[in-house]
Amino acid sequence: MSTDDPMMASMAGRYAAALFDLAKDQRQLEQVEADVKSFQSMLASSEDLRRMVRSPVISAEAQAKALAVILDKAGIGGLTGNFLKLIARNRRLFAAADMMKSFRALLARERGEVSADVASAHPLSPEQMQLLADTLKTSIGKNVQINTRVDPNLLGGLIVKVGSRMIDSSLRTKLNNLKVAMKGIS
Repeated sequence: MSTDDPMMASMAGRYAAALFDLAKDQRQLEQVEADVKSFQSMLASSEDLRRMVRSPVISAEAQAKALAVILDKAGIGGLTGNFLKLIARNRRLFAAADMMKSFRALLARERGEVSADVASAHPLSPEQMQLLADTLKTSIGKNVQINTRVDPNLLGGLIVKVGSRMIDSSLRTKLNNLKVAMKGIS
């Protein structure tokens, strides 16, 4: 497989593309997207799950059994469940997070959307999310899929990353810049 797309050059990108193509062929993109978001959320919130997924010492069989229980409890089945079980059997579970991220990027591309990663000091309200989405759409000219995370170290403000562009309006960065400027004065 030869491609100019850097995403497809990675193993995670190829697996994500296979899941995307299968979901598209079976008209299950929305269901797979919901399952992928759910699994990403579980990975983000559980250190134990991240450890199990990344561990090279846990056998493929043990990972597959544990994963089957987790997916059953989370209600993730069908195409996404089978995909995750397959990557566990193939010893590729360690790359699940990258595969999920690549899948969502492919989905955004299909929809003509751009993905933005936003870090904020506090959770954003629905009104703030809508204002941010509208502002980014005006700036970029495309619909924007926003992935948020909370980073209390920012103190206030936002860090928005769209593609290779980053806008850092965090209070932490402003204070650090002020500290550097004050050192230059004395």
